[in-house]
Amino acid sequence: MRALRSALLAGLLSLAPAAGHAEGAVSGDRVKIGVLADMSTAMADNYGTGSVTAARLAVEDFGATVLGKPIEIVSADHQSRPDVASSLARRWYDVEGVDMITDLDNSAISLGVQALAREKGRLALITGSGSTVITGAQCSANGALWVIDTFALARTIAKPLVESGEKSWFYVVADITLGKSFVADVTPVVTKGGGKVAGQVFHPLLSPDLSSQILQAQASGAGVIALFNVGGDAINAVKQASEFGVLGGKQKLAGFYMTAVDVHALGLKVAGGLYLSEAFYWDQDEASRAFAKRFYDRQRAMPNSYQAGVYSAVTHYLKAVKAAGTDSAEPVMAKMREMPIEDFMTKAGRLRPDGRVIRDVSLFRVKRPEESKGEWDVMERVATLSGDDAFRPIEESDCPLVRGKP
Repeated sequence: MRALRSALLAGLLSLAPAAGHAEGAVSGDRVKIGVLADMSTAMADNYGTGSVTAARLAVEDFGATVLGKPIEIVSADHQSRPDVASSLARRWYDVEGVDMITDLDNSAISLGVQALAREKGRLALITGSGSTVITGAQCSANGALWVIDTFALARTIAKPLVESGEKSWFYVVADITLGKSFVADVTPVVTKGGGKVAGQVFHPLLSPDLSSQILQAQASGAGVIALFNVGGDAINAVKQASEFGVLGGKQKLAGFYMTAVDVHALGLKVAGGLYLSEAFYWDQDEASRAFAKRFYDRQRAMPNSYQAGVYSAVTHYLKAVKAAGTDSAEPVMAKMREMPIEDFMTKAGRLRPDGRVIRDVSLFRVKRPEESKGEWDVMERVATLSGDDAFRPIEESDCPLVRGKP
């Protein structure tokens, strides 16, 4: 079914070539936005067709046209393969006249498409990746990292827990770049707060059994067991921690790259008590609930922060096209940086010159079954960090566009 769904979504791509971009007007006969997402592998539920739905809702709310031209959404499955993503993006930019590509989960895919957008004079608004390299050493004037990154996840989870008295930490780490990035980002937060790292254990990517690592973490007696892994590894780690009584005991478990969608899949009997961070939760206020209801009616699932981020990025992009009077990349990006980001997930947000979107990020605790009032009532907010507190200060950035600037 997933393969069929991916084929159908890919079939939405228009085969008509577009005219080149010209300053002062919309090039071609429409403004075209591409959603390039994982629709068939491990992270499909967190991105996938939900990202396409979010983009379509954004276009509907904007009014379906901009500067007198229709807005078109195209979509495809990158299959979590950078070569497939690059080929699709190149075709979209060169042949299909796509102006902006979004979602782009997976750091390697994000970096590749961002570089291609710079080469082609188009835009890449990355909502699905969390690598700080995207707005650091490999930043681009044609790219933006929209939702969250590992630095903000590290601070938003670790800082409130350390300040609440959790001074001893043990890491369960996927032996990949993302896992090691979390180690580098979380450790200073723990130690500066007067805490210590009691130990760490690594595991290969896609490990079906993490019982040995979880038992080592449990035996350490550390107050917090931090999971620096993703997808199936994170799900397996939480399941086994629940089986061994970690979530029902004195230790706290924190999933550093998990979402409400993952929690729903696990169920509250398994995940109750887990800590995680998101830039958006569907039940945070009336505006978020209204969006979530519309999203649920189409997806039969509530949105997470990455899918909500697609709505936010597409909406802000279209506002900037209208304000700039063109879909040409440079003036549109200038307007995107100039205008505040305001929507149901972001209040007074802003896009920095390094491509980092600054917004508030929250720490959540997963509810126990007896605390929940419904199927998707899965989390409660514990603490919120302002964007300036959550994200790396721009004066510490190694982005060549801003290096040495205040």
